[in-house]
Formats: sequence, structure tokens, C-alpha cells
Amino acid sequence: MISEATGKARATLIGFSAVILWALLALFTVGSAPVPPLQLNAICFAIGGAIGLIWLGATGEFSQLSRVPLKVYAFGTAGLFGYHLLYFSALRLAPPAEAGLIAYLWPLLIVLFSGLLPGEKLRPGHILGALVAFGGAALIVGQSGLALSGASLPGYGLAFLCALTWSGYSLISRRLGTVPTGAVAIYCLASAALSTIAHLTLEETVWPSSTLGWASVLALGLGPVGLAFFTWDIGVKRGDIQLLGTASYAAPLLSTLALILAGFAEASPRLLIAAAMIATGAALAALAGKGAQKKAGQLARP
Repeated sequence: MISEATGKARATLIGFSAVILWALLALFTVGSAPVPPLQLNAICFAIGGAIGLIWLGATGEFSQLSRVPLKVYAFGTAGLFGYHLLYFSALRLAPPAEAGLIAYLWPLLIVLFSGLLPGEKLRPGHILGALVAFGGAALIVGQSGLALSGASLPGYGLAFLCALTWSGYSLISRRLGTVPTGAVAIYCLASAALSTIAHLTLEETVWPSSTLGWASVLALGLGPVGLAFFTWDIGVKRGDIQLLGTASYAAPLLSTLALILAGFAEASPRLLIAAAMIATGAALAALAGKGAQKKAGQLARP
């Protein structure tokens, strides 16, 4: 029989697989050009939702979906679609590096607000670890230099709303622990529908122009904008959400490494420093979590 600690560790690892998949988002997005963002969203969410439905059909768990309240479906759809709409809008109204860094406050916000969750306690090590890891991410995102501009304030505001949206989605998902992960399939399909409407309203339809383009779109739907949402749901509901939040700062590092290996970016000493900071931050958060578990175990002894 799997112990509670082992189950939590396994769920955390499953959740971290989403971070690894999101690290491939930039690489596959580059390969999917010239497909516009919202159209790409619509296609990828449709693929992700279809995969979820196939999995539900294979496991015979379709019946679970009928027991999920409509307000939960509305919440999940708002989280997935809202995050991506705000993110793309922010990058249109503000420089990508600055907007991307502000949007990437979400792991830090998850750590900071996790102390409000039942059964969770925020410790200094969690905060310090998240801040150190954020500093490492900032080195990567801002490697071309950061320059805040007053004219870009609307974009910065949307980027911050983006961070609040994903951190809020993740934390509230933790409170909805009894909702089956299969519900994410409906979130994806509803997000695909809304993305289609937004695309037809705001963009011109452009399809991939090569085999590589189609392969990249398919890869996005299977991984970063598909399977990742299911594994993230498992992680935030059953895993160590504070460690998971801090470890999420590995995404920009892994993303940059993927681009370097693919020949789209160049290596630099900055990456080594960023890697050390992110690893240190994750280690601090992990130590804080182990300290909390040890203390809880001592208090539980007769």
C-alpha cells in the first residue's frame, strides 16, 4: 500500500512533468509559424480535449463528468482560456521580455498564497526559495535587457493579471481536489471553442505551410497545450504545491536549453548562473517542505 508521503511525492513528479512539457512550448511554437496565436490555441486545445475524451472512454470514466458542477467547468475554462488570452494580449501591448517576466510571477504567487490553503503552512524557506528561483528565471527572460516603459503599462497590467489567473487557477484547483482530472478535457474543448471565436474575430486564418509546421502544431496539442494540463491538475491537487510552484521556474531554463539544442538560441554563462539559482531555490523549498513534514510527524506521535 502506498504511503501518503509516497503518493504526494509521486503526484509532485507527475505535476513537474507539466513544467517539462511547457519548456517545449517556445520550440514548438517557433516551428508552428506562421499560424497566429489564437488559431494555434484553438487547434491545440481541441487536440488536448480529444485526447482527454479518448482516455475517459478507454477507462470508462465518462460517468464522472456528469457529476461535475457547471460552475467548475466554467472556472476551469476561464483559467485555461483566460490565461492564454491575457498572455497573448500582454505580449502585443508590451515588450515580450518584460511582459513575459511579469507573467512568470505565477509560480511565486502560488508559493506565497499556498499558505492560505487548508493543511498548508508557508515557511521562510518557501519564500526564499521562490524568490531565488524567480531571480534565476529573470536572468533568462531578461537576457536581452529589460526597460520598463510607461507606454506599455496596459500590457504590464495584463501580464500581471495573467500571473494572477494561472496562480489562482492552480490554487483553487487544489481546493477542488474531489473533481476528477478528466474534467480538464471539457476545459480544453470549451477553451478551443472560445479560442476559435476570438480567432475569427481578431485574426486572419493561416495554416501551417510545411510538414514541420503541422508536426509542431500536433506536438503542441499533444504536450504543452494538452497532456500538460492533465498532469498539472494531478500535481496541484495531490502533490507538494509549494515545491511544485518553486520548481516551475525551471521551465524558462529548460525552454532556453531546448532552443539552444535546436539551433534557435546560443548558450551563455548567464544560463549556468540561472540554472544554479533555480536549483538552489527548488532545494530551499524542498528543505522547507521536509522540515514541515518532519515537524508534523513529531506532533502526530503519541
